[in-house]
Amino acid sequence: MDLEYSALLLDELRELAVTAASEAATLAAAGRREGVVIAGTKSSATDIVTEMDRRVEALLVDRILTARPDDGMLGEEGASHVGSSGVRWVLDPIDGTVNYLYGHPNWAVSVAAEIDGVGVVGVVAAPMLGETFVAVRGRGARKHDQWGVHELRVNDPVELKGSLVATGYGYTQERRRAQARVTTALLPFVGDLRRLGACSLDLCFVAEGRVDAYYERGVHLWDYAAAGLVVTEAGGLFGGLNGRGPSEDLVIGAGPHLYASLHDVLYDNGADSDD
Repeated sequence: MDLEYSALLLDELRELAVTAASEAATLAAAGRREGVVIAGTKSSATDIVTEMDRRVEALLVDRILTARPDDGMLGEEGASHVGSSGVRWVLDPIDGTVNYLYGHPNWAVSVAAEIDGVGVVGVVAAPMLGETFVAVRGRGARKHDQWGVHELRVNDPVELKGSLVATGYGYTQERRRAQARVTTALLPFVGDLRRLGACSLDLCFVAEGRVDAYYERGVHLWDYAAAGLVVTEAGGLFGGLNGRGPSEDLVIGAGPHLYASLHDVLYDNGADSDD
């Protein structure tokens, strides 16, 4: 693949991701106004799936595969398609479903595109906030809102003792007990903690500087595929413990200076364990 073709492909993937995410976010917002129907639960009684989660994912899959039928697909609500183009889409139709259910504005549609397993485009659309975060590998990260387009940059350098750190909690009692232990250990070291309820937006807020860092155990690829790229393109670091990549074990996003000190406290307190 030559550089010119690569640029054209990135442009195509970005435009498709933005268009699909925007349409999906509009559908989800309209559905929220009409009333939310709970379709079931997954890992626990608090791990909720709504009918709109499924409808939004179906819309995203249809729009993307109509435009690019040879691409692969991975979605939270079961979309799975092995493509032949080298491009795979990773979708979270509604990240922050409990927020969505209760009418809190912190939920988003997350759309990411990978080429040969490497994330190259990330779009996180938060319609109730009127904000869409967009990143393209090597081109930076931006927020689009009613006031225009804004370049994103993480807060750096930030010291751990004055930092504002976001986190989240899992759905099972065992995991929550372990996460509460880590929170108790971390609190004396940081300025304050926030629990906002949507991994993709937590990470985008790191990229924007609304929080200084974010960590969580138990999130999935579709939660962070788009927003992780937003963080790194905004100058941050995004990974796991001890040089490992982000995974269900743990994800950490922060500015370079803060990342190291936050990592060490999380490591010392077993943040990637349910014990």
